[in-house]
Amino acid sequence: MPALKIGVIADDFTGATDIASFLVENGLRTMQFSGVPSDAMALDTDAVVISLKSRSCPVDEAVADSIAACDWLKAQGAAQIYFKYCSTFDSTAKGNIGPVTDALMAKLDSKLTIICPSLPVNGRSVYMGHLFVGEQLLSDSGMRHHPVTPMTDSNLLRLMEAQAQGTCGLVNAATIDQGSDAVKARLAEIEQAGHRYAVLDTLTETHLEVLGAAVAELPLVTGGSGLALGLARHLSSGSIDNSAAKPSQAKTVVLCGSCSQMTNAQVADYQAQAEHMVLDIKACIEQPDYPLEVINWLLPKLDNAMAPMVYATADQHRLAQIQAEFGAERAAHAVEQTFAKVAELCREHGVQNFIVAGGETSSIVTQRLEVQAFHIGPQIAPGVPWVKAIDAPLSLTLKSGNFGQVDFFARAQRMIEA
Repeated sequence: MPALKIGVIADDFTGATDIASFLVENGLRTMQFSGVPSDAMALDTDAVVISLKSRSCPVDEAVADSIAACDWLKAQGAAQIYFKYCSTFDSTAKGNIGPVTDALMAKLDSKLTIICPSLPVNGRSVYMGHLFVGEQLLSDSGMRHHPVTPMTDSNLLRLMEAQAQGTCGLVNAATIDQGSDAVKARLAEIEQAGHRYAVLDTLTETHLEVLGAAVAELPLVTGGSGLALGLARHLSSGSIDNSAAKPSQAKTVVLCGSCSQMTNAQVADYQAQAEHMVLDIKACIEQPDYPLEVINWLLPKLDNAMAPMVYATADQHRLAQIQAEFGAERAAHAVEQTFAKVAELCREHGVQNFIVAGGETSSIVTQRLEVQAFHIGPQIAPGVPWVKAIDAPLSLTLKSGNFGQVDFFARAQRMIEA
């Protein structure tokens, strides 16, 4: 078996740290890279995760970036490619999950792959092909109102077929309950019937373990981070000590761009504990020096017991007002660029620990800080670890919008070493 057991292509930065943390927590030595490395390198690791910013970019760009990542990972000897997307299957009728999956299947000469977004520990489960968020169908959850990828259907077979080049079959929970051999037999039936994709029901961690054993030999798998648990437990030979990747005591800041329901609750909880500043969207758009105003507000507060928070988080009503007034794309771009510049200025003023919420915010902050690769530290919440830059004195936690406990921002700081 090649030394590099799994090569992961993640469609955003929070998703990358999400899956990396599950691989490490379940026994695979893992490195994470920001973008595709420019050169080949000698890797002494079991898994590599490449963070892309391809979830909501144009389809052609997402495909090209994903193929470049696949080429690099295969050149490093990766035995299996894992296309990682969000556990709420964030996508549209045009992509990007379907087109990227099809391109990777063609590249790897794969006749069948699996669709497995489930993450039961965070309430993402699939039953009879329908994706649930907690006790709600995906289409009834807060994801219905997502500003970029509104999820108004819960049927994964329909969702995939709408944006891909083939049809889906289903491996239901009753089959998975019979074990990995039954799953393999059902996958063979689905392929023989002419389907290109198999949607996997998943209700429990035990299901993930069964599926990990069943799909370990496929050249390509696709899904959320939950399947990584099953694959890692099937492939690993022991636990990993990742304590060296804990953040060090240093100046810390919270940057929050997500507008998810959970992040709104986390922001509200943290407001009672720490200094906080909400971004002025009009200033983000019209005032090039607005980041200087933000950093001047931050500087006197960086030595506070609790890190100051800068946020653009808004509830559904306020978000609709912002988008109507400024345009969704224009407002989002301006906020991203403001966070990027604020992060850069924070680093220049000695900030070494960044607690970041939101996929787009995490991507732009990581890129502006020019972090090339991470060691994966301990989890703050399932799917949200601290990560430490390999080549700079920087630690980050990159939180997907709906992940984490209500008191997540305080929990993250309690893990910083004295």
